[in-house]
Amino acid sequence: MISKYIGLATLGCVLIGSAAAQEKRRTENPEKSRTVIDTVTMEHVRTGETRRVRISVPSDDNRIISIEKSETIHTTGSPAHRRTEDVDIAVNAVSPKVARPIWGIVFARVDLGLVRLVDNGSFSLAENNRDLRYRPGKTVNFGFDVVQVGYRFSDHFRLFLSGGFDWTHIRLRENIDFLENTTPLQWEQSDIDYSKNRLSSSYLRLPLSFEFRTRHYPGVGRMKFAFGPEGGFLLKGTQKFKSAEHGKQKFKDDYNFTPFRYGAFARVGVGSLGIFAKYYFNDLFENSPDQSGLKQFNIGLMLGF
Repeated sequence: MISKYIGLATLGCVLIGSAAAQEKRRTENPEKSRTVIDTVTMEHVRTGETRRVRISVPSDDNRIISIEKSETIHTTGSPAHRRTEDVDIAVNAVSPKVARPIWGIVFARVDLGLVRLVDNGSFSLAENNRDLRYRPGKTVNFGFDVVQVGYRFSDHFRLFLSGGFDWTHIRLRENIDFLENTTPLQWEQSDIDYSKNRLSSSYLRLPLSFEFRTRHYPGVGRMKFAFGPEGGFLLKGTQKFKSAEHGKQKFKDDYNFTPFRYGAFARVGVGSLGIFAKYYFNDLFENSPDQSGLKQFNIGLMLGF
């Protein structure tokens, strides 16, 4: 299953890389990516000298163009040999409507990070949760957004609600089998030596983002900062085993994962790349007194800011 997620992330990287390559070509070859829209002839009223200036804009720019002209005239020599110097034309692209609604289908904010369980404020599990010990380097989180709706208030700030999917894979150290259809959460030790024992959950995620962006820096892009609350609805829980005796096995149940989780996130990045962190305020499992205070913290890399 994780290979499918990696495939989706790879696809996102390809799309992002293609866009970045196009932007780089425009940066490296500005003349090839610009279209001449007019030629202006300027004539000095006293000397009669003329000069032609081409006005051009990016060929893929659909914005309104404003022209600002500053002219400094220096005269030298006799009246018959006077000439003009220092004529500047500034072309500025102005957005016709900076503030506007934003909505649509997206493939963005692709998260790939590590998961840490926090037991009543500590990264070390309490004695009653020792059987839930996990492998930190193989306990991962993967997710992405597929839809968003909101409002862009200015070129530097926007507020939007997005929706997507989020998976958490806890790679367990112990040979334990979680019992299905039981409350509170229960498990039993197995005589089988599992080469893989993974407990997973999948959620529909709904983050509300407050996003701030700097101006565009040539060759780098914008610096972006985002934070806000995030909610999520449980889709399913899964326990997957791999052993020499039985090969691969998979069992589905909710495993007492909390049906609705809520927390907060923060993101920071440059261009399309960034890092993220998330912390969920309610417990990982519900109606399980022994796991009370066991929460989830994620941190990792993000593509498609």
